[in-house]
Amino acid sequence: MNLPNFKDILAKLSVFKNNMALLVPAIITLAAIVLLVPAQLWSGRIKHRVQQDSIQKGASAIKRLKAEPISDKQYEVELARQTARANDANEIERLAIETTQRELLSYDIFPEPDPNAGFSAVVFRVFGERYRAGIDKMIEDVNGRDCPTDEELRRGMETAATTRSRMGGGRYGMYGGGADSLGMPDRPGMPRGGGLYGGGYMQMGGISSLVLDQLCEARAKSLLVYVNPADIAAYDYWATFAYQGKDAALKDCWYGQLGYWVIEDIFDTVAAMNAGHENVLTAPVKRIESISFTMGLKRPRGGGGSVFRGRRGRRRSTNQDQQENADRPMYVRSEQDGLTESCTGRYCAEDKDIHVIHFNVAFVVSATDVLPLMEELCSAKEHRFRGYPFGRQPEQTFKHNQITILESKMGFVNPRELNHKYYRYGQGNAVELELVCEYAFKKEAYKMLLPQPVKDTLAGKDEEES
Repeated sequence: MNLPNFKDILAKLSVFKNNMALLVPAIITLAAIVLLVPAQLWSGRIKHRVQQDSIQKGASAIKRLKAEPISDKQYEVELARQTARANDANEIERLAIETTQRELLSYDIFPEPDPNAGFSAVVFRVFGERYRAGIDKMIEDVNGRDCPTDEELRRGMETAATTRSRMGGGRYGMYGGGADSLGMPDRPGMPRGGGLYGGGYMQMGGISSLVLDQLCEARAKSLLVYVNPADIAAYDYWATFAYQGKDAALKDCWYGQLGYWVIEDIFDTVAAMNAGHENVLTAPVKRIESISFTMGLKRPRGGGGSVFRGRRGRRRSTNQDQQENADRPMYVRSEQDGLTESCTGRYCAEDKDIHVIHFNVAFVVSATDVLPLMEELCSAKEHRFRGYPFGRQPEQTFKHNQITILESKMGFVNPRELNHKYYRYGQGNAVELELVCEYAFKKEAYKMLLPQPVKDTLAGKDEEES
């Protein structure tokens, strides 16, 4: 390949040496050529992109819009859509408020009674009577009853012994030590003794054991769920209620009302679970062991409590103890107020639209029905409402769904344990299930009913005064 001769090139360019007027136009022409070539290339690319990305797509969109023209009433359609969304939001708010609009045990207490309008402390005792009567009615509605008492077993076995004696069997042959030697076991609320659990029962022969089992079996066939009202929060407290001032009584009644609503939901759950069953031997929920808002503590605190509380974990308290340590709900304003850690992170606060309490419930339930029971407990339930403040408006039916399970513990039932000795749960496996739950209230729904002492508690004034 022949390379250009630079001397020839310089010789040809020397013409500009003698004619400087031609140099400037030549440089401009060369620069224009250098810029023109890339510009042409870029222009071609831009034309291609405009054609592909803008013109073709725009033409397609125009054809589509021409095929489906927008009505001049389109704004009305959009208005209806936005109105529907607003209605949905309002409906959700209304339903949330309805969950907490519940019937009151007493319309003479909430809102706070006027002391100048013939106020009497009797209204608080009436509240307690209605609280206990309501729980008695709940137990009756679920066909609930406790296991046979020691006295009932004593009478039944003595009747069987008398019958056997008349038939020639003899009393001592049945008991080994005579019917009168049967003492009373260490059961809560009963006198102490060795009796059926100690020497008396252990010395019984096979026939007497069979009689005892038949008595317990007969009781099981007569009910759908074992429950003793003494195991339900504040039932005993209201039996011995003593008026100690208006503020304290208002707090007792308000928290008692919150607790009563929770207890209603628990019994509604049991009724739904046991519907269609003949007796406790086949029913899914065998026993309500306890319903508590303090889990036996003087004051709720953070962290889980012991498992499977009930009468076996409670001591008999004096009247003063009951007044000081009433098992009633407490608003959860911080982690320290709860019965366990809250996985929802919901607490009572001035800038929040809900109030929260915790409760603890323990069941004996069929092992195969644990999850259905938990699901039913958290499902929607119906309630009737007649309006505030006097409950005299036309009755309406609302729904509520306010329970969240925070913690669960489970263990198999040992029928030899004292806590289960007189209970019969059927052939399948039964477990003890303890739940710590959260119960939420819509603040807007009942804020007009809150007594001033409760408002002060929510505002933290109790701590300031102490």
